[in-house]
Amino acid sequence: MMGGINPRQMQGMMRKMGISQENVLANRVIIEKRDGEKIIIENPEIMRIKMNGQASFQISGEEHIESEELKISEKDLSIIIEKTGCSKEEAKKALEKTNDLTEAILSLS
Repeated sequence: MMGGINPRQMQGMMRKMGISQENVLANRVIIEKRDGEKIIIENPEIMRIKMNGQASFQISGEEHIESEELKISEKDLSIIIEKTGCSKEEAKKALEKTNDLTEAILSLS
């Protein structure tokens, strides 16, 4: 019991206030951040809480981070160099900045 209230009473009070909660069964949770990094949670325990038409999630588990690395091919670099006459380093920087072959060429033209 928490605070002198048994779990059944707590559930009843939550229902009266329009709050429901349920466990969500999952093997892992992946959060893709805007910067390309991923937070991966293995063997998560997930609780979905609904209140006033909104759902929120409480997640706990084994966390690890994955970074997205841009793979730059020599072929892409060659194309940029051929089209713009820039150096290999300039081509690589432009491709890393834009993450798009066409945009890299246009930025160097």
